[in-house]
Amino acid sequence: MTMTKRELVIRVANSLGMTQSDVAKVIEGTFEAISRALADGDRWELRDFGVFEVKTRASRIGRNPRTGDQVPVPERKVVTFRPGKKMKEMVSGEVSVPAETSSPAEPPSTPSAPPAPDREPHAF
Repeated sequence: MTMTKRELVIRVANSLGMTQSDVAKVIEGTFEAISRALADGDRWELRDFGVFEVKTRASRIGRNPRTGDQVPVPERKVVTFRPGKKMKEMVSGEVSVPAETSSPAEPPSTPSAPPAPDREPHAF
């Protein structure tokens, strides 16, 4: 099964007892922040989840499958993802996946920390 952004919003909203509109804003903001950081060449690390980073693929000589002719393939930047230890364990079945809860979670009792200044390492 493929998870869409819409399905992610619904699951998170149900899990946290928040509106889908608020959750959608948070998720969009998160994706935008990760994309912007990667575009700037930064590495984005989410502890236990994984690491997103930009790598440069070297130029090479490719082959046109239709004609068999050799064609130059230019150097390009690609986004890579390396899963974290906890994700690897959950996917491999070494650790049980926590069940989803249908009741909303308790809101935090303390206010959230202020946003980190720009250009700090992106690790959570």
